[in-house]
Amino acid sequence: MSSGTSELAWFKSSYSGSQGDSCVEIAIAEQVIHVRDSKDVTRPAFAVGREGWSQFVRFASER
Repeated sequence: MSSGTSELAWFKSSYSGSQGDSCVEIAIAEQVIHVRDSKDVTRPAFAVGREGWSQFVRFASER
């Protein structure tokens, strides 16, 4: 993972609760979507290509 993830604009889903629930944050970059644990942002993030992210969101939306 590149060291440049700290400069990204991270956000959580509007469906996330404010009680400190388990959640992920994402940051949208030109080529990839970065994903990290919102409770421990010091852990490494991972990145997924835009097409893979789109497929994941479609799958999750169907559930």
